[in-house]
Amino acid sequence: MIVAIDGPAGAGKSTIAHRVAEELDFQLIDTGAIYRTVAYRALEDGKDLDSPEEVATLAASLHLDFERNDDGENVLYCDGEPMGNEIRTPHVTRASSQISSIPAVRQALLGIQRELGKRESSVLEGRDIGTVVFPDAEAKIFLTASREVRAHRRLDQMKERGMDGDLDEVLAEIVDRDRRDMERDIAPLKKADDAVEIDTSELEIEDVVQRILEVVEEKK
Repeated sequence: MIVAIDGPAGAGKSTIAHRVAEELDFQLIDTGAIYRTVAYRALEDGKDLDSPEEVATLAASLHLDFERNDDGENVLYCDGEPMGNEIRTPHVTRASSQISSIPAVRQALLGIQRELGKRESSVLEGRDIGTVVFPDAEAKIFLTASREVRAHRRLDQMKERGMDGDLDEVLAEIVDRDRRDMERDIAPLKKADDAVEIDTSELEIEDVVQRILEVVEEKK
């Protein structure tokens, strides 16, 4: 079974997808982490982010996989190396947004995401899971929240990881990311017609998790 959780940056996808996967004992696939990893490697390897061919070639060459650690969490490995907070910095976030708009990069990573998701029952979170990656997913969720709430959440996440941040700058980045995601020609961010939309702005995490579990139960 595939549970697709889509939505813009800061809507709560990662936290909620983790809890849903935990409750269902499903594999968790964070597709955003996949794009972040490609961006991180591109920066580390000195690739030209303005060269679609160069970045797409890199994306296709990487061996990406998720493995559960001793705590039961799915960790993304790139060429055998575990990815951590290094792919969550503002610099990598901006680079990830840039490369995710490259059609050849999205195409290179599409097959990887589908292969990972089909290995076992999975919760996948991203921006185009229910519309492109798994359009036939049994359960589709689209999470939203106000930009202000999302900016506060993103800033809190940065502080938890020991990073400095400014609320106005984070809000501006979210506005810019929304524009990039919704206006790109290939796989733009949008709600699937058959997705259940949940505004998380004023909801507790567990309330959202329970609502999603209800949707999943209805689709079984």
